Amino acid sequence: RATWCAAIWLSTSQKNGISAQGLQRVLGFKSYETAWAWMHKLRRAMVRPDRDQLTGIVEVDETFVGGISRGNYGASSEKVPVMIAVEKTGNGRKLGRIRLELTDRPGTVGLREFAERMVTPGSTIRTDGARMLRKLADSGYTHEYTNGYNAPDKAEVLPGVHLTASLLKRWLTGTLHFAVAEHQLPYYLDEFTFRFNRRNSRS
Repeated sequence: RATWCAAIWLSTSQKNGISAQGLQRVLGFKSYETAWAWMHKLRRAMVRPDRDQLTGIVEVDETFVGGISRGNYGASSEKVPVMIAVEKTGNGRKLGRIRLELTDRPGTVGLREFAERMVTPGSTIRTDGARMLRKLADSGYTHEYTNGYNAPDKAEVLPGVHLTASLLKRWLTGTLHFAVAEHQLPYYLDEFTFRFNRRNSRS
């Protein structure tokens, strides 16, 4: 029990978390596999199945993670598509809570379904105007969009999503060095979400 408490403390108290290799070194596990299994269990416990939906003003879009694909960008690369929903607070000026989820294919109706699962009806959803998202207005949302394809600075279209995506990629690089298999990525997304949503917590 004491070792589990130590693992929980090490996993949650450090700003960027701890890798399985780091946990193995600090707690003295004989094998990397044991440390990885412990971290895997902790990540699974970081998200409540009945967590509240986002509300108010929420930005929704996709990003791509997984390293460098030279000469290819976005959906044409070998990177993995991740859907992002970012709650905006303070009249839309500050970032609130986030939701992240892996998707099989980018640019599909799955992004709209993700928004409907993660955001409370009656909220305002901001997007880049992708065609499959325009039906959000029919699902009880106020849909505001700016055509991101023609914007001179795409990062300004959905700044909350852009910043969250940048922080996610930086965390994956700095903490895990992009050593994440695609089938394991959802658990790392859960961990990042857990940390991000509690970034101002004092406990």
